Amino acid sequence: MANPTRWATDTGPEHSQWYIDRFRRLATEGADLAGEARLVDTLVAPGSRILDAGCGTGRVGAALAARGHRVVGVDADPALVEAARADHPGPRWLVADLAELDLAAAGEPEPFDAAVVAGNVMAFVASGTEREVLRRVAAHLRPDGVVAVGFGTDRGYPLTDFDADAVAAGLRLEHRFATWDLRPWRDDADFAVTVLRRPAAA
Repeated sequence: MANPTRWATDTGPEHSQWYIDRFRRLATEGADLAGEARLVDTLVAPGSRILDAGCGTGRVGAALAARGHRVVGVDADPALVEAARADHPGPRWLVADLAELDLAAAGEPEPFDAAVVAGNVMAFVASGTEREVLRRVAAHLRPDGVVAVGFGTDRGYPLTDFDADAVAAGLRLEHRFATWDLRPWRDDADFAVTVLRRPAAA
């Protein structure tokens, strides 16, 4: 990893285990952890190939796999990837830095129909790599593929910067909502869910 992610530099050594334990507890308590997956499922055809970029413990990718999609999840934190493998067998979970993403080299050359970047991932990538992360995710999509990105608007990554980075990465903005359950966007929203598309080849 050329630049350590903010997940690594801005949190303590116990943070990953706390995060793993938190989502295992929420799952045991029956919390709804599939909101992002429900939205992504509406954007794609049945049996689509989906990239869970910044998969964490695998909750979103696992919910998409349960809906019949073919999922590959990647995260820079080996502890989170190990938890995903333990808790959600089925999808392929890989350790990878999104700013250096090259899944063909990892034996996954087929392009994806969609990608999901949930859980404030864009606020945790290494500072200054946001545009490259979006570029690398876009490069793994087929033409006309879609990507859904969600993060808090108070996380140090202004939406104006995100929008500029998305355009530079070759992505087109299609929709923006204030939540994963499609509450209407408003300028004072504390969360943004953006649906982007890689334009089809001319």
